[in-house]
Amino acid sequence: MTRQMHLGLFLLGTGSHIAGWRTPGAFDSFQDIDAVCEIARIAERGKFDLIFMGDNLNADPAAHPSYTVRLEPLTLLAAVATVTSRIGLGATVSTTYSDPFTVARAFASLDHISHGRAAWNAVTTAAPAAAANFGTVHPDHARRYEIAGEFLEVVKGLWDCWADDAIVADRTTGVYIDPTKVKPLDHDGPFFKVKGPLNIGRAPQGHPIISQAGGSEPGQQLAARTADLVFAVVQDIDEARVGYEALKARLPALGRRPEDVCVMPGVMPVVGRTDREARDKLNALMGFVNATNALGMLSERFGVDMSGYDLDGPIPDMPKADTYHSFTGVMLAKAKREQMTLRDLYNLVAAARGHWVLCGSAESIADTLQDWFETGAADGFNIMPPYFPAGLEDFVDLVVPILQARGLFRADYTGTTLRDHLGLERPANKAFSPDV
Repeated sequence: MTRQMHLGLFLLGTGSHIAGWRTPGAFDSFQDIDAVCEIARIAERGKFDLIFMGDNLNADPAAHPSYTVRLEPLTLLAAVATVTSRIGLGATVSTTYSDPFTVARAFASLDHISHGRAAWNAVTTAAPAAAANFGTVHPDHARRYEIAGEFLEVVKGLWDCWADDAIVADRTTGVYIDPTKVKPLDHDGPFFKVKGPLNIGRAPQGHPIISQAGGSEPGQQLAARTADLVFAVVQDIDEARVGYEALKARLPALGRRPEDVCVMPGVMPVVGRTDREARDKLNALMGFVNATNALGMLSERFGVDMSGYDLDGPIPDMPKADTYHSFTGVMLAKAKREQMTLRDLYNLVAAARGHWVLCGSAESIADTLQDWFETGAADGFNIMPPYFPAGLEDFVDLVVPILQARGLFRADYTGTTLRDHLGLERPANKAFSPDV
């Protein structure tokens, strides 16, 4: 089968642009379940592989609206599962501020509810402000990844505590569960002690899909070892190719194939029927940008108070933040290459929170995505519409048909699970398959 592009939808109710909600007719809430369900149905009409939701564990009125006021992702996606039938459902849950048993149980539940469409975006939580909501101290970057490695090991182990055929439910014999096909985990590690098993049978996908977005060295190594899907932060094709090749090169030493991990850079497409129409849309969006809000987002992302700097001066020298390593590295590299001012940088961040902005006609956007896909920069893309629903409808109705006509993207779903869409095998159960 010819390799095909994967498409995810990054779901923020007010859009990825910090002021996208101000666009006439745009949704202006991430607490409106009816609006979210409409977005999900549009993405499923476009045959997207999955919807993906990020998350925040603290509220900052200066940050992006949908990161400050939002519905909890797993609760929301359980509702979305009832109004969709094929599209995957991915949610972010922190390994620093959660526990493995609860996370394993919750995603196994979502996988059962959705009939095999669940995905867990495992993050370490970069923002230190979250710690105050859990009565603890925010671990440093290295410690967060040590915790995450063991956390993932425990969750995967819990998902394997039940054999696929452990639930017998034999009305004749009265046997409901075959006890020989359920095992405890008995994990005892530096950070977690978990007996197991879960109180839910094995998930339809065996393991729900695991995604990650860490761009630092520990993040990349964790992704290579455990992730099925990697969301990348990139700004140009050469940078993307280098990162793509480097991640894929890590896999053989870990017993994995390049096709076992799907790399999907984030991109905010501003789509027009002509290039001029698209530029007019982006200019209108940028006219809504509030400098205070954009600087607040920059300060939070870089871990440095930017409020005292000259907006039209050079970007100040900044220490390496212990927050968003990948984001800060990509942004500062681009700023240096292009000799940006701080105003240039905050405009870029306001547009798509530092992700790649692709503005143009549907044909030109399809050309660019095809170039990235075919030249070793991506396996697909995490689409981040600037506002909903029209920003997504523009992509679904104008760009997707071009990709389909070129044989780059599916005309319809051919499977029922997210693993089917991504072309990934269902994992063997290590607890009941000694040779695995």
